[in-house]
Amino acid sequence: MNINFFFFSQCEFRVCVFIFNFFAANLSSITTGLCLGWTSAAESKMKDLTQSPLSSIPSTEEFSWISSLTPLGALVGPYIAGPLTSRIGRKWTLLASSVFFIASFIILIFTNTVAFVFVARILQGLGVGFVMTAQTMYVGEIASDECRGALGSFMQLGIVIGILYVYCVGPYVSFQSYQCYCLIIPIAFVATFFFMPDSPHYYIQKGQEENAVKSLKFLRGKSTEGVQQELDEIRATVEESMKNKATFRDVFANAANKKAFIISAGLLTFQQLSGINVVLFYCQSIFETAGSSLKPAIATIIVGAVMVFSSGLTPVIVDRLGRKVILLFSAAGMTLSLALLGLFFLLDHNKSPIAESIKWLPIVSLIAFVFVYCVGFGPLPWAVLGEMFAPNIKPVASSMATSVCWIFGFIVTKWFSSLQDVIGSYGAFWLFGVFCAVAFVFTLTLVMETKGLSLQEIQDRLNGRK
Repeated sequence: MNINFFFFSQCEFRVCVFIFNFFAANLSSITTGLCLGWTSAAESKMKDLTQSPLSSIPSTEEFSWISSLTPLGALVGPYIAGPLTSRIGRKWTLLASSVFFIASFIILIFTNTVAFVFVARILQGLGVGFVMTAQTMYVGEIASDECRGALGSFMQLGIVIGILYVYCVGPYVSFQSYQCYCLIIPIAFVATFFFMPDSPHYYIQKGQEENAVKSLKFLRGKSTEGVQQELDEIRATVEESMKNKATFRDVFANAANKKAFIISAGLLTFQQLSGINVVLFYCQSIFETAGSSLKPAIATIIVGAVMVFSSGLTPVIVDRLGRKVILLFSAAGMTLSLALLGLFFLLDHNKSPIAESIKWLPIVSLIAFVFVYCVGFGPLPWAVLGEMFAPNIKPVASSMATSVCWIFGFIVTKWFSSLQDVIGSYGAFWLFGVFCAVAFVFTLTLVMETKGLSLQEIQDRLNGRK
């Protein structure tokens, strides 16, 4: 009895260690969320000289760069992070992201010019690019086949927790204190994740089989014999994929890689064309423009809380319903929400008395939008990216797909204000709604279901083998 009790306690301890490892990795996602939501509160502070550390109020053009430089940095980051994941590992590439985050918040604490804000936002973007590239690979490779979708979708949950964090803190503290609160998270990430193992796939790739065994034992809470079958499968997958060293050209060299890239890059493109970064970066401003019946800061916190709640649903349902069904639901819901939001801005633009009676509609529409986005098109494109490619092609393909994502993220964020000037707020949100409708068709016709499939089985399906 004492032996059984000891064995149970040891297993329970190992499960707790795996959970700790996983959530330590997701602190990098929370830091990403800080950077994505940072502008919402910071913009209002920089517009008020009594709160701003800057000597003058930034112009509209400068604000557009402050918002868009993070996506621009995130565009460049994957091309540095992708090769690093093969050279130094997924773990150390993730840890390297914290260098950019920590440096950026320290710069913002002491900044007094817009130029230094620009530098800090670029550094944040580089960190985001590192996280988006390395974490999808790391989580996709440490997770078992049964829960890979659920664990992959936790990255989005971490991001929205970070967004909610800055939505709650930002409006109520000084500009410098805001940066200090943000700085806590990447420091905590380094302090916890430093002691975690790298992916067993990476160790096999580097010929470090002993480390691969230790990593699997740590992650699964099993003995050497208990992880042997999975180790053999990983070895076979890695050895097959490593026969040819991958280059950028290899992403399009065969039908399987080409199809995987089209699916992954397509989902990430539509993720950005939904206008999500506009909502995240300008959330408080949108409510101020709409003349919402709630205080903009409170309405923004409500939106952030809904994002956390809905992101928490995805890990529960994704391996039951599958990726494709949830993505279709998400695209349809975003289309409808953006149509209603555009309708309100049209009525408000035309000074319709109806707009005065439906001041609640922007809040309801944005809550509905972020709910369906965070259930589907927020987390699942990244989960799909982490499982679509063979290990040898994954660093290159992930870098390319992530960069495609942030190219569109930069375009949408940088020129949203100009788009509003040309077609109005209502036209801009309706355009995002059209992109979401196209995303529905794309998902329905091209995206394959990966629920319950091993990484090798996914490669077999992409290659047309049953």
